[in-house]
Amino acid sequence: MKRSCSKKFLRHDSVLDDFGLSVQMIGDAVTYVYDILDSIDAKLLEAGGEQLSELVELANLSAIIGNLYRGGIVRASKGGFAANAPHTYPDLLGRGNDCKDIEIKVALENNKPKGHLIKPGPHLTLRYVLADGNGNHQRGKDNRGKVPWIWEVRVGGLKDGHFNFSNTEGDSGKTAVINADGMKALKIVYCDLERCPLSPNGRGFREVSGLFSR
Repeated sequence: MKRSCSKKFLRHDSVLDDFGLSVQMIGDAVTYVYDILDSIDAKLLEAGGEQLSELVELANLSAIIGNLYRGGIVRASKGGFAANAPHTYPDLLGRGNDCKDIEIKVALENNKPKGHLIKPGPHLTLRYVLADGNGNHQRGKDNRGKVPWIWEVRVGGLKDGHFNFSNTEGDSGKTAVINADGMKALKIVYCDLERCPLSPNGRGFREVSGLFSR
C-alpha cells in the first residue's frame, strides 16, 4: 500500500505565509518521508532483514525522520529552501522570497520536541507514532508497531521562554525541551486524527479535532 499525506488533515495558518511555507509543501514532505521509509523497509525485508525501526534507536529514528522531512520540504519548495549541513543550525535555509531559516524538531507520540540548546526563531515540529503498515495504531508503549506515521506538524516562532533548559553534568547533559507555552505558540498545520496518540475523550484531542471540522 502506497502511503500519502491525508489532505483532509491539512490546514492553512498565516504562519506558513510568514515563513515562506505552504500547505502543499507540508503535505508533500509527509508523503516524501513515507516514500523513502517504505522503500528502505522494502529493501531490508527483501534481503531477509528487519525493518528500519527495529534496527536503530528511537532517537536515531527521530533524527532520520527529521532529515527526510527537511529533504521533502526542499524538494517541494522548488528552490525556496535549501538543506543545511547535518547537525548544523538551522536545518532549513531560506533561499526564496519570504522563506525564513527554520529549525526542525521531531518527537515520538505526544512527547515534547527537544534539542541540546535553546534556539529561538522559526520552528517546524513533527511528532510521529509507530503503527503497522496499514496505519492501525493503538495507544501505549507496549502496542507500538514497526512503521512510523507522522501524526502532527506544527509551525511557529519560539522565544527563549518557550524552552525548559537543564544541564546535568555527567548525566543527560544539556537539554532544551519545548514547554507547554512553546507548544501553544506553534500552530498545528497537519494532524492525522486517525493516528493521534491523544485520548479521544480528552480535552487535547477535542481541541485538535475542532481545528479540522470547520
